[in-house]
Amino acid sequence: MLKTNVYNMSGKQVGEIELSEAVFGVKPNESVVHDVVKNHLANCRQGTQSALTRAEVSGGGKKPWRQKGTGRARQGSTRAPQWTHGGIVFAPKPRDYSYTLNKKVKRLALKSVLSAKASEENIVVIDSLKMDAIKTKEFKKFLTAVDADCKVLVVTATPDEKVTKSGRNIPGCNVTFANLINVYDILNAKKLVVDQTALATIEEVFA
Repeated sequence: MLKTNVYNMSGKQVGEIELSEAVFGVKPNESVVHDVVKNHLANCRQGTQSALTRAEVSGGGKKPWRQKGTGRARQGSTRAPQWTHGGIVFAPKPRDYSYTLNKKVKRLALKSVLSAKASEENIVVIDSLKMDAIKTKEFKKFLTAVDADCKVLVVTATPDEKVTKSGRNIPGCNVTFANLINVYDILNAKKLVVDQTALATIEEVFA
């Protein structure tokens, strides 16, 4: 039975909570996690790179010199790739790098990284994660109190502007909510700070 402590925003332990074995107790599958991270990074690519081929650069219509008798190498155009201002060989063009993965694969990868975080005791559960105002200093103090002032992913139950804006200027801190968690963000963070209500949502959705 998996259990973890529950803390308040002052860093004091206020209880214990049982973690779902179906979400936090699976054997991590590294191969699936690798596939999902690779897919995430590919889907993030803009694919807007572009360069001109020899057919697209301006100029070069005339043969620079006659074919034979000059002692120089034969040339057909001043816009061939070996010339200055010539075209690019196999020039990159705008393209879409995104592709889809099976939902079961993505779900298994998410369970794998959550289970790994749980086994490493890098999940911190907060009884109620709320801010009275947008205060980066107070949010930093909260992260220090719960021993999460490193690379951290903070998960709330629903979008909370005060929490998001309080944490966004802290280096290494990323704030999201339960329905938007992904494998890459969890894997990229050293600690996972989760609101208790958000934890219930995660277990309900992914169990």
